[in-house]
Amino acid sequence: MLVLSVRGSSRYAALYLRVHVLIAGLVLALAAPSDALAQDATTTIDRGRLASLGPPWHLAAMAGALVVAAGLVRRFAPQRRRRLRPALVLFALHVGGYALGHAFAYVAWTDRVSQIVWFTSLMGTFLIIHLSALIFFDIVLRAIRLEAANIVSDLLVGCAYIVAFIQGMHTAGVNLSSIVATSAVVSGVVGLSLAPTIGNILGGVALQLDNSVSEGDWIQLDANTQGKVKAIRWRHTVVETRNWDTIIVPNATLLSANITILGKRTDQALQRRYWVFFNVDFRHSPSDVIAVLNQALQSAPLPNVAADPKPHCILLDLARDGRDSFGYYAVRYWLTDLAVDDPTNSMIRERIHSALKRAGIPLALPATAVFLSQDDAEHQQAKREREQARRVELLRRLVLFQHFNETELAQVANDLVYAAFARNEVITQQGHEAHWLYILARGTCEVVLDDAGVKRQVGAIRAPDFFGEMAVMTGERRSATVIATSACDCYRLDKDAFKRIVVERPELATLVSTVLVQRREGLRQVQENLDAEQKRNQMDGARDKLLAQMKGFFGLG
Repeated sequence: MLVLSVRGSSRYAALYLRVHVLIAGLVLALAAPSDALAQDATTTIDRGRLASLGPPWHLAAMAGALVVAAGLVRRFAPQRRRRLRPALVLFALHVGGYALGHAFAYVAWTDRVSQIVWFTSLMGTFLIIHLSALIFFDIVLRAIRLEAANIVSDLLVGCAYIVAFIQGMHTAGVNLSSIVATSAVVSGVVGLSLAPTIGNILGGVALQLDNSVSEGDWIQLDANTQGKVKAIRWRHTVVETRNWDTIIVPNATLLSANITILGKRTDQALQRRYWVFFNVDFRHSPSDVIAVLNQALQSAPLPNVAADPKPHCILLDLARDGRDSFGYYAVRYWLTDLAVDDPTNSMIRERIHSALKRAGIPLALPATAVFLSQDDAEHQQAKREREQARRVELLRRLVLFQHFNETELAQVANDLVYAAFARNEVITQQGHEAHWLYILARGTCEVVLDDAGVKRQVGAIRAPDFFGEMAVMTGERRSATVIATSACDCYRLDKDAFKRIVVERPELATLVSTVLVQRREGLRQVQENLDAEQKRNQMDGARDKLLAQMKGFFGLG
């Protein structure tokens, strides 16, 4: 029995121990001499012993206690429902022994009634112990927000079982000295043969008692294998990896090796530092590279990335061994959900790529790379013309430029500056000074308004469209924040480029102001349910006010 209980499933080791104690008690009860447990073989004595079990209604009381305990567990600790199974087994054995004892007495099989009575009483005692431990450890301690390790409750209940068993044997008059002597020899043999297994069990006890490794911790084993501790059992610890694998680690191994608990510090939030490496050519100043990336990484929150410390860029090294022609950079950030390291690394790389591309800083190419391409003046001119045609077509689709002629569209297209943004990156910030009008060529954005610290989404933008026009044309600060909700390709047009066209053709200011007022006031008029005359008067007033602001800002007099 002992070998089976040690080598059995660790999850049910405590249950096995209890069942084996029960079976051992039953075997001893049935195998012991009749006079060792029975004082007299008469039916009168047997009926007296049966009376010691109590009246039949005590079974109803035990059943009621079991139902109450089950209800409490289902209500307050549903994850502990499996602990009700041993209680059901003990209750069934107690009821079965009660019925069997009365049946033996009825047929005058008096030489075994005392043994059955003793066994039934022992099952009732075990049931009381189990229900008491269940209510104390799983209900009372949890109610006061204390939680003992499973192994502690299992050990205490097991010890209580053993004490009750020995006390029952002593009360029955069984001489335990021979049993103890025999068990000492057997224990020595079993202990020598099962030393590694016993070491693992003691390791599990130590791990749960000192709480050095807890369920839910991320740990790093040998060979840089990382995983999350799913369960700490009697013999081993279950670790689940990101590769969807499960590792069974003997508890003795955890105690004897250096185990790294990832992202865990005393009284600190769970987070771990990660690195994303990249290289940039020496033609670009390290201070510029670092400034561009710090602004891109810190301007908007990143999912699963800690806000403190902030993600930032550092220069790791210059040319190694004097051979490379680029600097070695890295972005450091602290991950808060260790299960999503690769997806978060990918998101950081997206942010790095778009920020560098927007700033005109290309990633370094290997020094040995050789490119063969036809790049004469004719091909360069053809490439520029294709890009110019794409930009003109984009402008032509926007209502803001519907009054521009082909020459003016070509001039605006030539002044556009390409800018790429990654998902969740801030494009414009509420309250900041405006320098650019943005034209969205690809992607989607959301418009967020910060009202006394409360942020709410007030609109969405989908390509092709434009935004930021009011601030650029009137000099006002940004009235809202625009955040990319997908990878976005944008073009930026500054105030001076727009001013050159308006100065050459002043009537454009009136036309553009009309378009902008219609764009801004249309939805408000629908919401206010104005009639035609009211709409026209409100539109004329808003247009005149905007036109005056534009002329003053551009210096048109």
